[in-house]
Amino acid sequence: MSATTTPGPAATRSRPAELAQGTLPPHIAPVLLAGSVVLVGALLLALGRFSLPLLAVTVLLVYTTTITVASARVEGGRKAKDRFVTAVVYTCFGLAMVPLVSVLWTVVTNGVQRMSLDFLTVSMNGVTPTMDAGGVYHAIVGTLMVTGMAAVISVPIGLLTAIYLVEYGGNSRLAKAIVFFVDVMTGIPSIVAGLFVVALWMTLFGPGQGSGAAGAVALSVLMIPVVVRSCEEMLRLVPHELREAAYALGVPKWLTILKVVLPTAASGITTGIMLALARVIGETAPLILTAGSSAVRINWNLFDGQMMTLPVFIYSQVRMGDAINYERAWAAALTLILVVMLLFLAARLVGRLFAPKQAR
Repeated sequence: MSATTTPGPAATRSRPAELAQGTLPPHIAPVLLAGSVVLVGALLLALGRFSLPLLAVTVLLVYTTTITVASARVEGGRKAKDRFVTAVVYTCFGLAMVPLVSVLWTVVTNGVQRMSLDFLTVSMNGVTPTMDAGGVYHAIVGTLMVTGMAAVISVPIGLLTAIYLVEYGGNSRLAKAIVFFVDVMTGIPSIVAGLFVVALWMTLFGPGQGSGAAGAVALSVLMIPVVVRSCEEMLRLVPHELREAAYALGVPKWLTILKVVLPTAASGITTGIMLALARVIGETAPLILTAGSSAVRINWNLFDGQMMTLPVFIYSQVRMGDAINYERAWAAALTLILVVMLLFLAARLVGRLFAPKQAR
């Protein structure tokens, strides 16, 4: 039989002091946060200086100080630093959410007043600016068709370019040149893209020939670099071992890319494409120059006549300045947000559908 030895006093004393510290209760963080809100709110009300921004800033300072001091006394310095950094991270996240929530709240509260099924299913054909009628159906159709054509142009070009940069280009001069020009194109102002397409369209078809197709080309100029960069990063995240395993089985490189690399990165690629769409779906300046800003009828032909889009509709309504026009503008802004949300939902479903199945 082997004797069991227990650590003596000397061994116990030799353990680091940090390991012998206690632990705060698991629900201490929300309790301290709620207590900080109550205490600071009551104090500000008593002083007559209550305001939401001041309350938020003071509560964050009080909570961060309290949780750090309590953790230092009970858990030790290392855990206190961890809790301090955690509080700072959550604070930064909250600050980042403030403008997003503010924008969404403002658009929803102002846009829901005029939002209705009739607003979404009729156009502005025959409606004067001051009439209490009309809707955005023609702008919804134009937005979906223009951005859809822009995606059809941009996604294949951007994805194939990213595949070349990751799988074939390496450190070649051509790959470096492509990366340089993609980075330059990422920072091009949207109005410059619109002017470029206007000059190109006038050269090919003559002056005054704006159309939805011209707007789609302008949006694709802005969309391609975003697709290239996002797809490139997603393809680089695919483990190289997966490629080597396919090559070891005798699979050609093009088939490895098609059957292994792309399905593995499908979710990230879809997200990158949706970010590129979100980047261009709200553009106004290039569409005013290319697709026009005076269309009031539903136009299903991208190559024939002007085509209204939601961003341009919002701009044109705000320019008129009447109360009814502002109501239409807010409702159109809410419609644009809903369209983007639906597109992101569809992209998530597509990415999940084509993602590789995981073993259970």
